[in-house]
Amino acid sequence: MTADAAERRTILLTVAYDGGPFSGWAPQTNARTVAGELLGAIREIDPTVREVRGASRTDAGVHARGQLAAFDTLKPTPPKGWALGLAAHLPEEIGIRQAARAPLGCQPRHEAVRKHYRYHVLRDPLRDPFWVGRAWRLSQPLDLYLARREAEALVGTHDFRAFRAAGDERVDTVRTIESVTLGELHDDPRVIAIDVVGNAFLYNMVRIIAGTLMDVARRRLPEGAVQRGLASKRRDDLGMTAPAQGLVLVSIEHRIPLEQAYP
Repeated sequence: MTADAAERRTILLTVAYDGGPFSGWAPQTNARTVAGELLGAIREIDPTVREVRGASRTDAGVHARGQLAAFDTLKPTPPKGWALGLAAHLPEEIGIRQAARAPLGCQPRHEAVRKHYRYHVLRDPLRDPFWVGRAWRLSQPLDLYLARREAEALVGTHDFRAFRAAGDERVDTVRTIESVTLGELHDDPRVIAIDVVGNAFLYNMVRIIAGTLMDVARRRLPEGAVQRGLASKRRDDLGMTAPAQGLVLVSIEHRIPLEQAYP
């Protein structure tokens, strides 16, 4: 082990953010991003930090409650110091929910076991300012029975090639979806929560799932669209890509051993 490696340590953060003001998670040269803001705040405490390694590259406008981000630092600051210290340098739209010591150089993206996304749909003919930027508002009648039945075909291990945006060029498009559920929020039954849990996701995959289920629910697509898309692997057999603002990365289950977690 080099002297540099011996002095460095890795901190793993759980990060929540309002994705509205940002051009996604990943750093960009001429745009405001979550990772860019986070790296800037970290460098206020330790200027030697080179990068922030995230677990999920959320799109512009997508929110998160449980994003994971790791970085290597020379500072002996304990996790509590990082959690509280970063708050002074971050905008209000980004919050640190936990900080912990992790194995040196760990890559959260490779250690993620399960991801939970939630998509919010607001059933209301009129705009509600409290849900603007947080849900996709639909005024048409929705048949949730049809949507729930359609969602059953998503569960399992499938080739989800049809459920990705054109910019996703990954060769391996096989993913495992553990569950897809649709339910009304207890405190606001106008809002449908579409919860999708799986081992990994393609670019725009959850938004395409949400758009397809809602297109079936409002009878813009005939039943069986999911099965047709899985069989044909053609994007045009599915529904629209739901708007980004309704999507939240709820949590990421991982296998990274942690020490001195705060809180």
